[in-house]
Amino acid sequence: MSSLLPADGARLLIDGKLRQGGDGVFETVNPATEEVVGVAANADAADMDAAIAAARTAFDDTAWSRDHAFRARCLEQLRVALQGEVEALREITVAEAGAPVMLTRGPQLEGPIADLAFAAGLAENYEWETDLGVAAPMGIKTRRTLRREPVGVVGAIIPWNFPHQIGFAKLGPALAAGNTVVLKPAPDTPWCAAAVGAIIAEQTDIPPGVVNIVTSSDHGLGARLSVDPRVDLISFTGSTQTGRLVMAAAAPTLKKTFLELGGKSAFIVLDDADLAGAVGVAAFSVCVHAGQGCALTTRLLVPRAAYDEAVQVAAAAMGRMKPGDPTDPGTVCGPLISRRQRDRVLGYLDTARAEGGRIVVGGGRPAGRERGWFVEPTLIADLPNSATVAREEIFGPVLVIIPHDGDEDAIRIANDSPYGLSGSVWGVDPERIRRVTEGVRTGTLSVNGGVWYSADAPFGGYKQSGIGREMGVAGFEEYLETKLIAAAG
Repeated sequence: MSSLLPADGARLLIDGKLRQGGDGVFETVNPATEEVVGVAANADAADMDAAIAAARTAFDDTAWSRDHAFRARCLEQLRVALQGEVEALREITVAEAGAPVMLTRGPQLEGPIADLAFAAGLAENYEWETDLGVAAPMGIKTRRTLRREPVGVVGAIIPWNFPHQIGFAKLGPALAAGNTVVLKPAPDTPWCAAAVGAIIAEQTDIPPGVVNIVTSSDHGLGARLSVDPRVDLISFTGSTQTGRLVMAAAAPTLKKTFLELGGKSAFIVLDDADLAGAVGVAAFSVCVHAGQGCALTTRLLVPRAAYDEAVQVAAAAMGRMKPGDPTDPGTVCGPLISRRQRDRVLGYLDTARAEGGRIVVGGGRPAGRERGWFVEPTLIADLPNSATVAREEIFGPVLVIIPHDGDEDAIRIANDSPYGLSGSVWGVDPERIRRVTEGVRTGTLSVNGGVWYSADAPFGGYKQSGIGREMGVAGFEEYLETKLIAAAG
């Protein structure tokens, strides 16, 4: 295991100091081997209180929120330091999150580190003040200035599936905007966050209290961020069910909430599309990182006349996607994060069978893998959009294929969901594609394989997929307040 963290346990970062948690340590486990990777600092309520207090003091009593150039320099310093430790971070990410090593060269690690340059640029170049000119409301000559200021203390709660991508998507813009942060990672991936904390403490000039990282086995510890009046904004990524609880807990203090939640996105194939090409992409994408992505397109909508052919193509593609060792550069579909998540996915497959679904390929644990929390890539056919597996987020390598009766019907099925996070449309006629993209109620849409993920592009959902946007200028502005100054004369 990497030397970036001590063998006897990871550390919390609170008020610029690395320390053990007040409640001892807890184990972190490799999901591909079921072996203990090591132990992480197990924070308790007193640790969380200290982290919030440190963030509050750093925001209220230092120049961090006002010194844009210094923040830009610190973020660039962090980016360079992370790149210098990238191999150690890669080792931790593969071992702890079960992320295929190939993904760490993109969205699991190297991509998010590089994206900190975008946040640093915003800190230095954003238009913090705008002159609205002179007007005479109520007959009083007044010059109006629009000023944008940081919100204050940000409570950031992140999941386990893409710990670095989501962590930096919150830390980058929150810090660039001048906020201070208390970051609470998922109990499944504490080392990914703790390693970043060690780099911040030892290799950057980020002042004490600006970033605090609190690892804990207690899933409920992050709830303290929602209820504490010293926290001004909650930035949460996770399930819709937990998002509701976060929002309810934040309501008494009326703190701002950003919620990036679940999805059940539709991959729409129009009748003029290259069926084999489109279906092959859909089958491949749902297997990436064992389907553990909120924006993956897990409902494949195909023309009814081509349904049987599409089932055969998808089955052949998914049958070739064998779950494998995440340290193997050729692995795309690794393990699920935990025994609990594996059993949850297998439970959904049992439900599909009980509701009359046909398991075309996959459907269980892969042969020859007695250890590790692996599930076969699974294609489910012959179920309507009202079926449980077509409506609920499974978070596994599971694709449900559903026939549609034309463009309008495809739009109807895609929108017949409580979610609206992402989606994909494949076709040839630009006007038909335009009508479909206008009709689907979702936050991002890929057309014929176009990539919407980028540091400068906002990401977020409609309906129960969340509130607000992450990344891009829109994501940066989630962490700002707007102040209007009106001066007479």
